[in-house]
Amino acid sequence: MATTSSVSLLRLERLPATFLTRTAREIGIAPHDLYRLRDEGVIHELSRGVFRKATAPEGQVDLLAVALRAPLAVVCLESALALHGLIDEIPAKLHIAVPRGTTPPKMDFPPLAVHRFHADTFEMGVQMYEAAPSEGVRIYSAARSVVDAMRLRHLVGDVLAFHALRTSLENGAARPGELVDLARTLGVDGPVLQAIEVVLS
Repeated sequence: MATTSSVSLLRLERLPATFLTRTAREIGIAPHDLYRLRDEGVIHELSRGVFRKATAPEGQVDLLAVALRAPLAVVCLESALALHGLIDEIPAKLHIAVPRGTTPPKMDFPPLAVHRFHADTFEMGVQMYEAAPSEGVRIYSAARSVVDAMRLRHLVGDVLAFHALRTSLENGAARPGELVDLARTLGVDGPVLQAIEVVLS
């Protein structure tokens, strides 16, 4: 069986560890060469149109795939809480937020739970999480994730929300004042303040 040309292999070196089909095409790697690279095990296809070099360091490929396909999306709710170490459960789906009015990504991997957050406060609390060496994904901070869980208890459940709140205060992942300020901006300061008082009493 013919192998991929040395030209394609040299061009592959110019790509980042994780990349899109269109990025490969832009530097001259034709789609048929890209899939031959995949078949030869030189790269792995994480999701439709998302590839990662076989020599790349280990990483959380589900997060990387979403970051490439939906660069505006932010890891949120249960997934963010789990990554921050505030809950023990591993969600069956990757929870991401997108601004209201935008089209969410359609992906075969990973399975997604898409939430639409208000555009005015969408960027509040966004930070970067290193899913692989030098490869970051957007995620809500521990404090923002806790407040979101409290205001969306009908989605995540009271037990999970209060557990995340208690853990964040006990391990210092979030400060009471920070939580109250975020909750006030998001319009849920009353319930969050009451919950903090209960946890700290």
